Amino acid sequence: MSAQRLCLIVDDEPAAHYVLEKYIGQHPQLKLAHKCFNGYEAADYLSQNPVDLMFLDIDMPELTGLELLKQLDHPPRTILTTAYSEFALESYDFGVIDYLLKPIFHPRFEKAIDRFFEMFPKTAPETVVQSHISVKIDSHFEDIALDDVLYAQSYGNYVKIFTAKKTWLATITTNELEHTLPSDRFMRVHKSYIVSLPNIEERDRETVTVKGEKIPVGITYRRELSERIK
Repeated sequence: MSAQRLCLIVDDEPAAHYVLEKYIGQHPQLKLAHKCFNGYEAADYLSQNPVDLMFLDIDMPELTGLELLKQLDHPPRTILTTAYSEFALESYDFGVIDYLLKPIFHPRFEKAIDRFFEMFPKTAPETVVQSHISVKIDSHFEDIALDDVLYAQSYGNYVKIFTAKKTWLATITTNELEHTLPSDRFMRVHKSYIVSLPNIEERDRETVTVKGEKIPVGITYRRELSERIK
């Protein structure tokens, strides 16, 4: 299968994030890179992280989706989302691929994705080896080298990311982090834990040991883990 296209969701409504994340997860050629809840956060993220496709809400407080597009020097290919059809005509002035009218239904989502691949079939990005993740720590984004990440643990509305030298408390969900980390090097082994496969030192039926720390392995993850670290 060809390389997955990295997607960014920018929307101030959690419900819209839920729907789009679900649809992206169901498409084999798409991968969710990050989620932002306002235009300023998206501009900050895009200044450090390229993505292939942005799902952008038009009507957001402080900085609208169209204002964000005006602000970006090189915006990614964009599919606009809106609850108001009157914005559709104006949106095409920005060269966007398509717009989705909320509530977004899966067949219409797939049609927009088909248009994305049809319009740009020969512009797939070269495969780039991911070397770090960028996560929000307090009010800024921090780059963390993948080689340094040992494991991650859910912590309420945050995730603790453990490295050999430091523990980071990131504003990100475990599901979002799982999508961000390369699946060939990291695996979710429990509803609350993601581990670096190369750093697993020992394994038994119910736990793995990473740098001396025993981490539980959930029943639903045991078979896949056994297959991946034979």
